[in-house]
Amino acid sequence: MYAVEMLGITKRFGNVLANDNVHFCLEQGEIHALLGENGAGKTTLMRILYGLYKADAGEIFIDGKKVEITSPKQAIQAGIGMVTQHFTLVPTLTVAENIILGYHDKQTVSKTEIEAKVKAASEKYGIHVEPGALVRQLSVGERQRVEILKALYRNARILIMDEPTAVLVPQEVEVLFESLLRLVKSGLSVIFISHKLHEVMAVCDRITVLRDGHVTGTVSKAATTQQSLANMMVGRETFGVSRQSKRKTGKVIYTVKNLCACNSQGLPALNDCCFELHAGEILGVAGVSGNGQAELTQVLTGLVKPTKGSVKLDGTDLTNAEPHDITDAGVGRTPEDRHEGSIGTLTVAENLALEDLDKFIRHGMLDQSLIIENARKYIEEYQIKASPTDQLRKLSGGNMQKVILARALSRKPKVVIASQPTRGLDVGATEYVRNRLLAERDRGAGVLLVSEDLDEIIALSDRIAVIYEGCIKGIMPAAEATAEKLGMMMAGAC
Repeated sequence: MYAVEMLGITKRFGNVLANDNVHFCLEQGEIHALLGENGAGKTTLMRILYGLYKADAGEIFIDGKKVEITSPKQAIQAGIGMVTQHFTLVPTLTVAENIILGYHDKQTVSKTEIEAKVKAASEKYGIHVEPGALVRQLSVGERQRVEILKALYRNARILIMDEPTAVLVPQEVEVLFESLLRLVKSGLSVIFISHKLHEVMAVCDRITVLRDGHVTGTVSKAATTQQSLANMMVGRETFGVSRQSKRKTGKVIYTVKNLCACNSQGLPALNDCCFELHAGEILGVAGVSGNGQAELTQVLTGLVKPTKGSVKLDGTDLTNAEPHDITDAGVGRTPEDRHEGSIGTLTVAENLALEDLDKFIRHGMLDQSLIIENARKYIEEYQIKASPTDQLRKLSGGNMQKVILARALSRKPKVVIASQPTRGLDVGATEYVRNRLLAERDRGAGVLLVSEDLDEIIALSDRIAVIYEGCIKGIMPAAEATAEKLGMMMAGAC
């Protein structure tokens, strides 16, 4: 008997077929990966199981019994819990209050009583939380543990985890995997939504792959490889780019000297940061999260004013320039958070035109036909799976990133500042973005690649700078760099 059977599930959103006759089965006491690119239909399928969407066709069985799930409340009653990428916790409440919220039938509750119950549940399931702590004071990993415990507290026997590692640092990922393996041994069944091949191979028992809303296969971990899974996901086995051989670059076009700046709390975040960027090169900036990378890109794109130092592009001083002046000078940028770099309620066409509105004004008014025509051009060139009139917020992460990339590169900038350009993207979208950055380099632009993905830095960069506590600790040719050398510098050891 399966814990979950989803048979013939079909779901449409307008003309988009998100799930097409999908069959998915979860065995008792297994971690089953639902693998696929962004936009493949993974989250849609699980939202149907959790009652957030209603399928247009198909049947669902829980423990062999046919069920109708039309709301999360019914899903919870059926023993299903779901932990999403964006947590549904109330920051101003305590851990215990969040866990029992909406799951008690008393008009008043005793703080001591609920904290005791949550503590008992924490010990029972082996998930350490502090019942009296305010959620707003917790790290991302701790908040995720609260979400998991909240589901288990409601007697979940089936746990859906939607991209659970997207917001975690490597150490937190290890803790999560240990918790999941322990919970499965005690009888929990887990659906693990992901697009990360190595994580799926590390923790899952079986893998179902979705591509464009279709199931391309279900395999056991022991009977497959990452290459084979990649082929099932996108139709080919090889991905990415290999390390670049030593190349000849052009003149220095971008100079950053003695740059200092403070973070949002007013504390020093950049400390005499210095580097030069050549035409036709990618300079990678490696570092552990929180060492000034965000503040560096904010200063360079005009969002934060430096307290000291200078930034020059081809001799033009951009040190205290406004964002639009920096763009006009020839700097293209992809922000660290693609949601902050776009307006989700506007259309794809409107977002593509945002940074160059003067180009679309006719007789004092915006010419919508020109905006649409511009969008069609870049949708085709950048292989964006959307129409010009689609709201941006409805696109997958990969397609949203392509819109931002198209906007940044449409002016043929002299310098491209790419901050975490592939964060949260699947293998296909990641490969596309990386190859676009290489194309910009080959065109003659200087590319500043700020990334916490060390493999990405090593593969794409011509030179690599390491940032530690807001200071550039050193710069080396990529050909001489190893993960060990960079790791030591990133830890401040040399």
